[in-house]
Amino acid sequence: MDYSNDVIRFDEQAILCLRSLYSEYGYLPYRMSRFEEYGLYAENKAFLSSGEIITFTGANGKLMALRPDVTLSIVKHTLDDGSLKKLYYNEYIYRPDSGDFKEQMQMGLECIGDLGADLMGEVLMLARQSLKELSINSRLDVSHMGFFSALLQCAKLNADQKTTLLRSVSEKNIPEIYALCDEYKLEDSYRDKLAALVMLYGSFDEIIAALREISINDESDSALRELDDVFKVLKSLGVETDVNLDFTIVNDLNYYNGIIFQGFIEGIPKKVLSGGRYDELLRKFNKRSGAVGFAVNLDLLEQQNHQYGIPENTVRAASDKIINVALPKGRLGEDAYAVFESAGYACPDMNEESRRLVFESLENGVRYFWVKPSDVSIYVERGVADIGVVGKDILLEYSSDVYELLDLGMGICRMCIAAEKGYVEQQDRVLRVATKFPNIARNHYEQKGRAIDIITLNGSIELAPLLGLSDVIVDIVETGQTLLENNLEALEKIVDISARLISNKASYKFKHEAIRKLCSSIKK
Repeated sequence: MDYSNDVIRFDEQAILCLRSLYSEYGYLPYRMSRFEEYGLYAENKAFLSSGEIITFTGANGKLMALRPDVTLSIVKHTLDDGSLKKLYYNEYIYRPDSGDFKEQMQMGLECIGDLGADLMGEVLMLARQSLKELSINSRLDVSHMGFFSALLQCAKLNADQKTTLLRSVSEKNIPEIYALCDEYKLEDSYRDKLAALVMLYGSFDEIIAALREISINDESDSALRELDDVFKVLKSLGVETDVNLDFTIVNDLNYYNGIIFQGFIEGIPKKVLSGGRYDELLRKFNKRSGAVGFAVNLDLLEQQNHQYGIPENTVRAASDKIINVALPKGRLGEDAYAVFESAGYACPDMNEESRRLVFESLENGVRYFWVKPSDVSIYVERGVADIGVVGKDILLEYSSDVYELLDLGMGICRMCIAAEKGYVEQQDRVLRVATKFPNIARNHYEQKGRAIDIITLNGSIELAPLLGLSDVIVDIVETGQTLLENNLEALEKIVDISARLISNKASYKFKHEAIRKLCSSIKK
């Protein structure tokens, strides 16, 4: 369906096209209020992508909220009468983005009722077709929370441990998975199953045999049987080969109980579509039905200056399979480049004396650029770089939404708490903490239940306790010589730090083989 961009805006074109698609399969339009009682979201914050909500007091004195989510409102107001509800919507939602709230246009559908493989397959097919309507270069990836639930049940972990382990899975963070399994005293065979699971990526036929080897009990076997049934439906609908399995897609076990999925468009650094089966959410409303749905973030497409149908930069990206690598300026970046060079990804111009920042080798399929160390994760998360080398301290400080593919074993140091020799902490007053890493410091002391006053500095952290500006510091310690020379000593290690190879999550989907090959070459 073609429209003139001069007459109808991009988002309007997309909405019209997706409406037509959903209506063709019997989905009906659903409209709702822009406002909802705050209590609905307060009681289900874990279901929201962010716990931050815009609130105001209504005319009747009730605390109200600008809608941060559509699904919760549909579940609350839909009758649980046993009939099948097939609904679609296009609504504005209000969520924080880059430190500020933004109005975002969301288009999606919900299917509520007695859900079998046919309906699950239909919803996945519609998610796949939605992506195709927006770009010819797109991908839908599927996971199953029931499979994870089975694995975690066998490990007998508490809720916090499950959350931490799932986060590591979502990051493809093999070193952290190993460390957590050791900390939780899990068997090596279990640890190896998790590590194998997060590295699997491909079509159902390609990886189902490996999944059966990882399956651990009747519940995980049942999840695989459901995937088998749904992929048979997808095959009958002609879209089975367009859908991959990726078990790094995870979500909250308290709400999602079955198949979950995400959609990506080449050239856009974040997922543009997300959805899944959320029966457990209905149980919280005392409703017996099953439910599955998805939403498309239309604003993401528009912000990337895409044109409807075939985005200009998507066409460029489709022919540009070079791996873009962000390297940190300085010794760490030089050491990292040496690793890439020895793995067969050399770029001869890198060794020349110059002020250039961008270098490429078409022969080796790689493009490097030098950036400030603290900016590497930003370049990768935003999709300008496909992969990058960054210290674990930066990843922890900025909570970057990336895959953490390898621990490169370089730039090894520790994040520590230090103070003047002989310092004795006074528990009856607020602790003053000077640091370049306020988020790491805050998270550490929150876990200990300690009240602190964070003093953020950009240099000479060791000076702060010497001049009485702070009681302690939180900083990187390599050899400890600087502490020694300033009459300071390390009191406690927070975390070990080393350089990590990270990847943009969308880039990993579209350049999977090239990135996987690069990682394998580095590990040899």
